[in-house]
Amino acid sequence: MSTSSTASNGCATAGRPSSGFPSSVFSEVQTSRLRQSLPLPSVLRKPFKVADGPPSSAAGNPDEIAKLFPNLFGQPSATLVPGDGLKKDQGLRIGVVLSGGQAPGGHNVISGIFDYLQECTTGSTMYGFKGGPAGIMNCKYVELTSEFILPFRNQGGFHMICSGRDKIETPEQFKQADETASKLELDGLVVIGGDDSNTNACLLAENFRGKKLKTRVIGCPKTIDGDLKCKEVPTSFGFDTACKIYAEMIGNVMIDARSTGKYYHFVRLMGRAASHITLECALQTHPNITIIGEEVALKKLTLKNVTDYITDIICKRAERGFNYGVVLIPEGLIDFIPEVQQLIGELNEILAHDVVDEGGQWKKKLRNQSQQLFDFLPQAIQEQLLLERDPHGNVQVAKIETEKMLIQMVGTELEKRRQEHSYNGKFNGQSHFFGYEGRCGLPTNFDSNYCYALGYGAGALLHSGKTGLISSVGNLGAPVEEWTVGGTALTSLMDVERRHGKFKPVIKKAMVELEGAPFKKFASLRDEWALKNRYVSPGPVQFVGPTANEINHTLMLELGAQA
Repeated sequence: MSTSSTASNGCATAGRPSSGFPSSVFSEVQTSRLRQSLPLPSVLRKPFKVADGPPSSAAGNPDEIAKLFPNLFGQPSATLVPGDGLKKDQGLRIGVVLSGGQAPGGHNVISGIFDYLQECTTGSTMYGFKGGPAGIMNCKYVELTSEFILPFRNQGGFHMICSGRDKIETPEQFKQADETASKLELDGLVVIGGDDSNTNACLLAENFRGKKLKTRVIGCPKTIDGDLKCKEVPTSFGFDTACKIYAEMIGNVMIDARSTGKYYHFVRLMGRAASHITLECALQTHPNITIIGEEVALKKLTLKNVTDYITDIICKRAERGFNYGVVLIPEGLIDFIPEVQQLIGELNEILAHDVVDEGGQWKKKLRNQSQQLFDFLPQAIQEQLLLERDPHGNVQVAKIETEKMLIQMVGTELEKRRQEHSYNGKFNGQSHFFGYEGRCGLPTNFDSNYCYALGYGAGALLHSGKTGLISSVGNLGAPVEEWTVGGTALTSLMDVERRHGKFKPVIKKAMVELEGAPFKKFASLRDEWALKNRYVSPGPVQFVGPTANEINHTLMLELGAQA
């Protein structure tokens, strides 16, 4: 098996556009990334075999998960270990689909799968389904070749085949997927996505196995939010890159705050269900105030509690002559506040069955406390809470401008304290939402290597006959050569959750652990950061240089690095 990757695929043509994108132009940095060869874990560079672990269970409600996945539940996870190797003369027909929002490194997952098939099988064919799961249902695909894939290696984005947020869940949609799998004679399918997409991958694997189709399904952990992880899947790809991009931007506004001395920058960061990005960016940049949604939920804080916490620090900083600062807020904060969470839950149930009328009759279905809270919120926030739900039945928190709401509420409270002569500073809030800017950057060295190994490992799992697993690469704190490779049973990550008024299987989201090393490190320093300007400006993502190969704080602390 060859140990080379990009270099063995003719990088002398770096900068040449693919036939699918005739107007592609590459910068010098992009071209240098095209030429960057990718290392592989040593277990993938030598003959290997697959070792099965013990029977698996589920993250929650195992009896229910067993009923929903009778053909997959309980199957073991797998680990690649040195062995006799698999038959190379076996030709495979493999499909790949990108599902959900973009994350840096997705193209390298595809490249890893392709290279595995090229190097470890004979006569294999790979198809890329266009536009996400809809491409599977509509049988829209492109055959992937070396020339087609080459311009996307180590590049950001998902535009090689594009993504989508469709779900395969109805009997008719499963039938369409069956027809596509049969038409293309697929031996396997790799679903690259987040928790919802990998839940869908598991449903597809169950469906194919239940109908005795030969198509096997492997998932890959993708989400910049960082909430798809467990012991066997240490991190989702894209998190490392996105956090470093956001940290650069936060560092920039910190310098602006210090330079002008008159602005409080309220920065809302991606992370609908978990605050991992906000916590990681805080560890990288040391802002004055950081709100962690999971802590808000645990302490059952109200909107007023959160407002008072921010206001108290602003008052203390004003006493020291600092009328500026930086505040980090997770995108999903409003969904962590218990009183708001209750309101949203009631709204979800109402909107799942009723149309919101202008006369406001629907509000009578809210409990008194929820109705009072809804009426208390600014009108703009009210309107945003009533927006159409996303495909999974969730509030579109990206459209709820929590940072602007907090600026307004903090400003009101500060004015009240000014009248009481307990505040004599100046407050000028500036709002920011750092969101899509972090999703499609050039992947860091870590994400480039991690994604390539995930894809190569996914190819190996399919070649070995596995299905219903998510590609898992571990021991990430060590050099790439020492990384471990395997697959984790998707059903072992699952629980049931209420969506659209019904219980459905979902991969349980990994929330910020308040007893975990990353949060404890942050909590030990935040009081100092609040009153003293310990700002850190990490600068742009580095591919060479002093920090090029550093892994994010969250992952290293979780792996046991010394604080």
